[in-house]
Amino acid sequence: MHIDDILCPEAIEEKLIVKHRVSVQEAESIVAHAHRVRFAERGYTPGEDVYVAFGQTFGGRYLAVFFVYKPSTATAIIISARDMSDKERTAYGRK
Repeated sequence: MHIDDILCPEAIEEKLIVKHRVSVQEAESIVAHAHRVRFAERGYTPGEDVYVAFGQTFGGRYLAVFFVYKPSTATAIIISARDMSDKERTAYGRK
C-alpha cells in the first residue's frame, strides 16, 4: 500500500483529542511510518476499505489508527485512533 497523502477531517480531529487523547500529529505519524497495517473491514464505497495501522509514537505511546484508504488518489483518511490494547501490544512486540 502506497500512501501519498494523509487527511483528518475536523470532526475526527476533535474526537481524537476529546475521546481518545490522541493528537492528529501522533495519528498521522503512525500512518506514515506504520510497520504493521492490516485490513479491518470493507468500506461503504467499493475499493475504499478500512485498515488499521499499529505503531509507536516518538513519545513512546503505542497506538492503533484506523483509516480509509482511497487507492485512486493514494490517500489515507483517518477515522479513529486509540491506544493499543494489551493483546495488540503483545502481538506488535512479537512481530
